[in-house]
Amino acid sequence: MTPAVGRLTFVGHATVLIEQEGVRLLTDPLLRSRIAHVVRRVPLPELATLRELDAVLISHAHADHLDLPSLRLLKHAGTVFAPPAAARVLERAGVQAVVALNPGDRVTVGPLAIEAITAVHDGRRRPIGRHAEAIGYLVEGPSRVYFAGDTDLFAEMADLRGRVDVALLPVWGWGPRLPAGHLGPRTAADAVKRIRPAVAIPIHWGTMRSPGERSARDPRGPAETFAAEVARLAPEVRPRILAPGEAMELEPTRPVVDGRASQSASS
Repeated sequence: MTPAVGRLTFVGHATVLIEQEGVRLLTDPLLRSRIAHVVRRVPLPELATLRELDAVLISHAHADHLDLPSLRLLKHAGTVFAPPAAARVLERAGVQAVVALNPGDRVTVGPLAIEAITAVHDGRRRPIGRHAEAIGYLVEGPSRVYFAGDTDLFAEMADLRGRVDVALLPVWGWGPRLPAGHLGPRTAADAVKRIRPAVAIPIHWGTMRSPGERSARDPRGPAETFAAEVARLAPEVRPRILAPGEAMELEPTRPVVDGRASQSASS
């Protein structure tokens, strides 16, 4: 069995803890029981397990991805990466050590490299504000993890092929419909077909809900539909459904053979 090189925990919604090489990264922290009318349908995480972070990665300024009270709960004094509009929100709120990133920018956190990736999504701070860019992140370490944030399909996704071991892809939302600029179960599976990671993990499902949310009676439905579509469109990719709060080990980067990464899986 291939030895693990790290650990990944799906905290819930778009919040994922990525641990490699002694570095702890947390994406889009949402750690409260509700935001306005949107309520958490699963238990709150243990905050003690999410502190002592090396960096926080924010994908855009929507309230379910940039939640200032959740950031305060973390007591995080280190770096927070974000696209420019979200970075301005953080700075106005008094958050220290904010670093704005645009697609293509690369930074390092300890031995890990982090690249900002294009996302097709209107990331403005609602209810006011102009259109603002969102981003995803590619975390490059012993295992390469792509966190898409919120996005629709875009042509450059194919450029990630051969660069991703684990893809974290949004497959649903929290309301009665899925607006433009989001991946659903089937379009997220199309993204997997373009990227061809070893493992594809659905996120942004089963954690938050508002009145009328269609998966209320079957919260795993979007994730299971995604897994079935991945099996159909990209059978060489392993779909892995993590329930909110569940973790998995990360395996090393797959060796490249004939320009493509050979098959591997995380457990």
